[in-house]
Parts: sequence; C-alpha cells; structure tokens
Amino acid sequence: MKELANTKATVRLRKVEDRKEWYLYIESYPVFVKGKSIPQRVREYINRTVTTVEWDKKRTARTEADGSKTYKPKRDENGLIVCRSDKDRESVIYADGVRKLRQKEFDNADLYTDDEVKKVEAKLKAETNFIEYFSNVANQRNKNRSESIRLSWLVVLDYLKQFAGETFYFANITEGWCEDFKNFLLTVQSRKSDKSKLAQNSAASYFSIFKAALHKSFIDGFLNIDISARIKGIKEQETRREFLTVEELNTLATTPCDRAELKRAALFSALTGLRHCDIQKLQWREIVINGDQSRLNFTQQKTKGVEYMPISQQALKLCGTQGKPNDLVFDGLPDPAWISNPLKRWITAAGITKKITFHCFRHTYATLQLSGGTDIYTVSKMLGHTDVKTTQIYAKVVDEKKQKATNAIKLNINPDN
Repeated sequence: MKELANTKATVRLRKVEDRKEWYLYIESYPVFVKGKSIPQRVREYINRTVTTVEWDKKRTARTEADGSKTYKPKRDENGLIVCRSDKDRESVIYADGVRKLRQKEFDNADLYTDDEVKKVEAKLKAETNFIEYFSNVANQRNKNRSESIRLSWLVVLDYLKQFAGETFYFANITEGWCEDFKNFLLTVQSRKSDKSKLAQNSAASYFSIFKAALHKSFIDGFLNIDISARIKGIKEQETRREFLTVEELNTLATTPCDRAELKRAALFSALTGLRHCDIQKLQWREIVINGDQSRLNFTQQKTKGVEYMPISQQALKLCGTQGKPNDLVFDGLPDPAWISNPLKRWITAAGITKKITFHCFRHTYATLQLSGGTDIYTVSKMLGHTDVKTTQIYAKVVDEKKQKATNAIKLNINPDN
C-alpha cells in the first residue's frame, strides 16, 4: 500500500442493520492501493460497537428520500466521539488508539518500521478488555444462528462476568487463569436453581464456547499463543436418552392435546427425527411431493447443513393442508420456553409417567429406527449428525433393550437332569 501526503485517519460509525448499534471503524483517505489508479478510502473495522452515541442535531449527515435526517456524532475537544456509557467510551478510546497508530504510519511511512507497528498493535490488543471482546464476538458470530446457541454464548458471558468482573485484559489471560475458570464452571451454582451446581455436561458445553472465543482471540491477534489448544475441555458424562415406545406413541396419537400444533409437530418429530427449531421454521416450499414419494429439502438450523430427507405418508399427513410456498407448515408452534406445560399436560393425559421433553421425540425416532434394524450410518444421516459418534449413544440404548430381552426368557432348567 502506498500512502499519499496528507492522508488522514478518522474514527467513524456505521449503523448495524436492524439494531440501535453502531460499528466503530477507521477510515483513511486519500490512500493509494496497489492495482488502483485513483486514491481510495480504506476502512478498517476493529471489532467494537457502541450504543449510546450523542448526536449533533446541528450537523446533518444525510437527508433521506422521505425527508428524515441522520446526524453526525458529537465529538469532544480531542476529536473523540461522545458516548454516554463508560463501556462505549472505552471502545471509542481504543478506536482512537488504533487511529493514532494508523495516522503515525501515514505520517512516518519511511521512518516507521514494521517491528514498531507490530509492537504498538500488540500493546493495544493486550490492553483490550477480553469480557467486552467476548460480548462482541457472541453477538456478531451468532446473529444468524439458532436462538439456543446465542443464549448459550450469553450464559457463558454471564459466568465470565461472575468469575472475572466486567473488565479483564488480554494481557492477564494465562493457562492457569483458564483452568481456574474451568473449575469455577464445575462448582458454580446452576442459574436454574439456588442449590444445585451446574450440570457437568452444561459446564462442558460452556467451556467449549469459552475455548472457541480464545481460539478466535488468537486468530485475531489478541493472544500470542493459541491457549485454547493447550487446555483440555471438560469431559461430558453419558446421559440417558429418554424415548417413547410405539405403543406410547399410538396412545399419544389418540389422546387430545390442548395445543393442536404441538401434537402434530411432536408426532412429526417422532416420524422424521427433526429438531424443534427445524420444524418451527419449516415452510411448504421445503416439502417436495412427487406422487407417493415426499421429501424435505431444508437447511438445518443447528449445523447449517443442507438436508434431503424422504418422509413417510403419515408424516406428510401430519403437515396438514398444503399452503403457499412461504407459509409455515406448523404455524403457531410455541417456542421451546412455552412448550413444557402443554406438553406435560398431554403426556400426563395419555397416562405416560416418563419425563418427556419435545427433544425426546427425536430420541424416539433414532431409537426405534435402530431397534427396527436400520443401520447406524443411515440413522446418523437422517438425523443430520456430522459425526456418527453422536448417533452411537442411541445404539447403546438399543443394546440395553437387547440385553433385557435376552434376560426376559427364563426356563426352569436343572443342570443335573
């Protein structure tokens, strides 16, 4: 990159789509870029956002076609964007530090060595608040992912704040500190209870998210070494996957439910193995009907994998009357947070005493398929698992059933006769 004389670096704002939030970035102009014949505006985003900007109503940034106006941000005597919250002011100060570095590069292009640039950048990044960085990564990385994933990252953020406070700098992150946070997750009380500690499998999942953030920190240059590769995760405990028998499913099919969409969706999950999140967003355009053959063409919400899944005529019948291509098939299906009570009433009315969640219908599909002789690789593919090891937990349940079936036959055999 070749710099022009009088190149100026400035901290600017860009609106985040659909949110009252603004990205901070450094804009440098004029700058010559290799391959370009005219000077360019170079924008550098710095992984920081602000929400409490004060606007200067005397300085119009632009006027929209409908006559509405947007305004330029207020700046203090040092040229810093004025924000109301301490957190946003920290972000602005950090951005201005990067701006100063870039300005020095332009002003001293011939004198400023690469080593000096790297040292200043490393110092700025070491003094960055890891808690704030984690929050930004959680929001930006997961904005197009499922609600459960976004909530999991926010739960980890909450535990990080409990453990380290609102501010903890990258310079202080060590392997020992990471091990201490691991032990914290293994002993902290669950958010769902005032007495019980966090379940080990939940702790394992949350620590994996923490390690993912550390790895991204290394990629982004905030850490000099990939600490995430040096620390071991928390080992998950095997859990029992509750499922329903064919007889219990038939009982449920004939038992009234006060939420019709819930009943249709649950039985549909038992016949297809689909997760709640995939059923909830399923549209009619994703169901392909060709004579007696029907299949689903959809993208999994959790793994983002594209699936082509044949479904039975019974499953198709549960979809109801075909609607417009963009209509939801199970319109009105409650979110997971609102399913527990109506589901429990339906299960209890059917005389079933097992502790059944909506996800158990997916477990039921897997278990009944394996019990019926379908090979594990086919079941794994139908469930959309990326690794067959994930499916093997269901195979263990089937093995238990086989063992019980073997011991069920007892004869009065006298070895002496």
